[in-house]
Amino acid sequence: MNRRLPVLLGAALSLYAAEGRAQSATASSEVVPEKAAERRRSLQPEVAKTRRPGRVTFQSDPIADGCIIVVSLGSAGVLELINSTGEIRPQQIAPGFDRNNLISIDRGAVKSRFDSSAGRLSNLGLGVAALFAVVDPILSGAREGSVQTGIVDGILYAETASLTMALTNIVKIAVRRPRPIAYAEAEAHAQDQNYSNSSTDSSLSFFSGHASMSGAIGATATYLAFARSPGRWRPWLTLLLAGGITTFTSVERVRAGKHFPTDVIAGAFAGAGIGVVVPHLHRTEDVQQRPVWVGFNSAPAAERSYAQGGVLTLNGLF
Repeated sequence: MNRRLPVLLGAALSLYAAEGRAQSATASSEVVPEKAAERRRSLQPEVAKTRRPGRVTFQSDPIADGCIIVVSLGSAGVLELINSTGEIRPQQIAPGFDRNNLISIDRGAVKSRFDSSAGRLSNLGLGVAALFAVVDPILSGAREGSVQTGIVDGILYAETASLTMALTNIVKIAVRRPRPIAYAEAEAHAQDQNYSNSSTDSSLSFFSGHASMSGAIGATATYLAFARSPGRWRPWLTLLLAGGITTFTSVERVRAGKHFPTDVIAGAFAGAGIGVVVPHLHRTEDVQQRPVWVGFNSAPAAERSYAQGGVLTLNGLF
């Protein structure tokens, strides 16, 4: 009798607690049936949303674009360091070289005196272009009401600038064209048989880095403006400002004796080409899904054997 008493008391307490829980559940809400629609949960990815009419979107792959930016900046930085050491011998101008042998539009760039303030003005023009590349993604994100838009635009500008910088430095070190100021100094020392130009920077005229960078940033800004605001005044204003800044910067580089007209023309075209290609390759007509996703969905009744289960899927875009 003494052994059964604790067992009976425990059973009574359990029944009391179960009854209390049942009453509480019934009072709060009804129990949802097992196969009710609201019990179904699926991780299967949804179909990508289509873009709104008249709107163009851009997508970025952080891994691929990040690698392009890092490799391009790294290559450009290493070339800058190599040029700064003076280990690369600059191209020497023949003592009897006649400036009339230059391309006709380049002959006027070789002068006895150059404008000392033109170099600062060209740096100012490049600085304005760089500032716009920083501010424009922020403004785009605010206009679109999307942080992702601002981030993607920032990546596009960074990729454009890094590729332009790398290409410019590679071409400079491959061509090694003397600057106009180097031709002027060679003419001034034409009677000095011992004269030799030892500055590596003096033979990095082709093509202009200021012109290529200004053209690249301006082209990217113009492409994005026309894609996002077609039929409005903003793209045309962006095109006008981009062309004006690139032209101003290029003219000042020629006035400073740093480049020939053909140097800045080639640089502006090369930069503009990169500035158009980069956003164009990131353009998409739809809001894209994730490149890779994992999903789980319940298995159909016909595929269930001994127990209820589900299907685990791995999908990707390659």
